[in-house]
Amino acid sequence: MQTKALGLALALALISGCATQTGSGPVDPSKYNALSCNELNNEIGDTAQSISATAINRGRVASWNVPLWAPGGAKAVNLIKEKQTTRIEGLQAEQAAIDTARRRNCS
Repeated sequence: MQTKALGLALALALISGCATQTGSGPVDPSKYNALSCNELNNEIGDTAQSISATAINRGRVASWNVPLWAPGGAKAVNLIKEKQTTRIEGLQAEQAAIDTARRRNCS
């Protein structure tokens, strides 16, 4: 019974990680050039909030104690952490593009 619960928890974590793709893929800095300073500030705040939430979730996943008898449990945890790290890196790149547009447009 516990094996099924662990498997279900890992499956849900993987699926929920795939549900949102914010911060993934290449960043298009041109989409921020038309935004006002207030909109750019809001975008930076939203991106920072997403980075923090993802980092907190990654920390929670890292602290999971997967039993040794659970086949593939440790590998699944590592895959989830890697996916969240990739998402954080994409969000940081997006935030850098927003910050560049803000420095250029909002002196």
